[in-house]
Amino acid sequence: MRQTPAKAAGLAFAFLLFALCFVLSIVLGTTEIRLETALASFIHYDPASSEHVIIRTTRLPRAVFAAAIGASLAVAGVLMQALTRNPLASPGIFGINSGAVFMVVLALTFLPVTSLSQLVWFAFFGAALAAAAVYLLGSIGRDGLTPVKIVLAGAALTASFSSFTQGMLAVNEASLQNVLYWLAGSIAGKETGDLLPVLPYMTIAGIAALALARPVNILASGEDVAKGLGQKTALVKTAIALAVVLLAGSSVAAAGSIGFVGLVIPHMARYLVGVDHRWVIPYSAVMGAVLLLAADILARFLIMPGEIPLGVMTGFVGAPFFVYLARKSFRSKGETS
Repeated sequence: MRQTPAKAAGLAFAFLLFALCFVLSIVLGTTEIRLETALASFIHYDPASSEHVIIRTTRLPRAVFAAAIGASLAVAGVLMQALTRNPLASPGIFGINSGAVFMVVLALTFLPVTSLSQLVWFAFFGAALAAAAVYLLGSIGRDGLTPVKIVLAGAALTASFSSFTQGMLAVNEASLQNVLYWLAGSIAGKETGDLLPVLPYMTIAGIAALALARPVNILASGEDVAKGLGQKTALVKTAIALAVVLLAGSSVAAAGSIGFVGLVIPHMARYLVGVDHRWVIPYSAVMGAVLLLAADILARFLIMPGEIPLGVMTGFVGAPFFVYLARKSFRSKGETS
């Protein structure tokens, strides 16, 4: 789909698929609910009806959380891949999610912090710390920042932050239950109000990402070309990094570490509409929401009456895709060298 009408039609279809997944997320689960009952719960809410209560207090918040987090992580992945010019870049691969989780667990374990409005700032700091560390480690050496070095730096930071997190929990096992879902990635038991502390940051960063689409296109053609066209590349890169930190940090604060969404979805979007970020970003946002909604629906049925953490579900799809991309990337490097 390279022509504008085809891209617009594809985006409209993606929105329809998103609407379908959103509805299915509300009506499907351990308690099967008819579509008419779901509609009635919004039009004529009856607190005496257990099905109405389930929809309004459980199913709807989960659907909203999945959509918002899926869109945020996907857009963060698009921006990271554009900024680093690395097809393997994503918040999970480069340690940004792990850094945010580490700071959240640190706050919950040793500080009197419980509200999401407070935890989100620790998540932002952890995400920013990890991003800066990956950039610095990947830039060490005479040849500067390279795709291979930044991937290795991200893997090292992810392992380090994960080890630090496990070490804190080993010291204070009593806090394990409080942070368990941040480690696995889950939206179970969430309420709609829980999203309010992070939704403004997701919205601001999402709007910023759309506004950055054209500058990102110019930057993708090469830094020398971008400077020749008058672009302030340092300012654009800083804005992209801030948007990534807000999107990834908000997602981790809301639902813990959910990996691979930011890796898989941008590649799917570029396959469909090319490299124009004016289309790639909105496509990725909608497709990321669809992916996480579908994963959350499947997570409810595979081990009923229990459910699989959402981070594990995305790993089933993302891990093989990461291996495929890594093999393809290193194979191409070997052929050109």
